[in-house]
Amino acid sequence: MTDQVACLEVKPAAGHIGAEITGVDLAEELTDETVAAIRAAMLRWKVVFFRGQRLDHTSHVAFARRFGEPIRLRSRGSASPKDAPEVETTADRLELGGRFGMDHEEWLRRRRHSLLRGWHCDHGARVDPPAATVLRAEAVPPYGGDTTWSNLAVAYAGLSAPVRAFVDGLRAEHRLGVGYQSRPGDDAYARHLLDRQIATDHPLVRVHPETGERVLFVNGYYVEQILGVSRPESRALLDMLLEQATRPEYTVRFRWEPGSVAFWDNRATIHLAPSDTAHVDHPRVMHRVMLAGDVPEGVDGKPSVPIVGSEPGLW
Repeated sequence: MTDQVACLEVKPAAGHIGAEITGVDLAEELTDETVAAIRAAMLRWKVVFFRGQRLDHTSHVAFARRFGEPIRLRSRGSASPKDAPEVETTADRLELGGRFGMDHEEWLRRRRHSLLRGWHCDHGARVDPPAATVLRAEAVPPYGGDTTWSNLAVAYAGLSAPVRAFVDGLRAEHRLGVGYQSRPGDDAYARHLLDRQIATDHPLVRVHPETGERVLFVNGYYVEQILGVSRPESRALLDMLLEQATRPEYTVRFRWEPGSVAFWDNRATIHLAPSDTAHVDHPRVMHRVMLAGDVPEGVDGKPSVPIVGSEPGLW
């Protein structure tokens, strides 16, 4: 039992976020001590990386289950495994544009039309975003395709004291599809967003339920409006906070290999998926399992409130 933990080593990958864990086979039955050590490293470094793993769908779900309850999505694409409802294959996203009359590049361009739009936490428009995500690589291109994460607890701590005191009391509306640039004329994807809206009133600073850290709960993909201020004030504040959240010193960038696994705290990070592989004639196949999360609470103890489209625990 203790030998498994003794072999485990945590090697920080950047100054504020990210660590590589070696000496553990995630396909094995992990001891409680090993699980506790991995959890502690993830909470400390926000995202941890494992290389050379031999997980399949079943063992991927089994590993994730040691840290929480895997989420079963109601809707997945054709690439996701039918016999593993907890696993979502990210190649599904290549199909999304085609459903609405666009190729993938146009769909991506209309969703990410600014430098900071792509930064997000998983399902941040829900009232209960996932607590964590376990992503594994099956196939990756020979170059490109890196993912970058940012530490939102350090980003909050890096604000000046007067600004921290100011944002502690603010809330923001997070909404699915914010900033999407519609096509001229009829736009099937815009209609889809209107018909299936998800929006939540979240605290702008949330208190992490395990570490007690204050986390700057902001991202470029879902945040629609800081509540209680004018639109121009909101835009200026969001630009400032997003630039703070994505400062290079608060980030880590990971080069994927087949068999790599990333396990991150979705409550304390945002990440940027790659958009530099369209010209590389090589598949990028990733498999994701997300863990059920709680309803965020602000510094004042007030929880997030659903506006439309989600209820705690109902996916």
